[in-house]
Amino acid sequence: QVQLVESGGGSVQAGGSLRLSCVASGYTISGRCTGWIRQAPGKQREGVAYFLRDGTTWYADSVKARFTISRDNAKNAFYLQMSSLKPEDTAIYYCAADFRTRTGACGYNAWGQGTQVTVSS
Repeated sequence: QVQLVESGGGSVQAGGSLRLSCVASGYTISGRCTGWIRQAPGKQREGVAYFLRDGTTWYADSVKARFTISRDNAKNAFYLQMSSLKPEDTAIYYCAADFRTRTGACGYNAWGQGTQVTVSS
């Protein structure tokens, strides 16, 4: 049984910071695609930041230089440090992992429950 449990969401003022956590159980995250996806009401789901299988990172243009993805393999957890938050960052943030494939495009098959991030002006 695989489970991803998120924490760290909340409400902050523009310019503030939040750190989201995702703890995995059932599978190790090492060598797997892992990342963060967000969805605002009425908007399409948007990839935010990812670890590829080799540990390299990818960021959406809208969050570059403001967000940082990191991981702690000993804790089987990964994180999203969000700084200089803007109202347009308001969304439900989901962590996700691909525990099915080892090559090719990532296909996320495990998802966290979602955590709300609200940024006010």
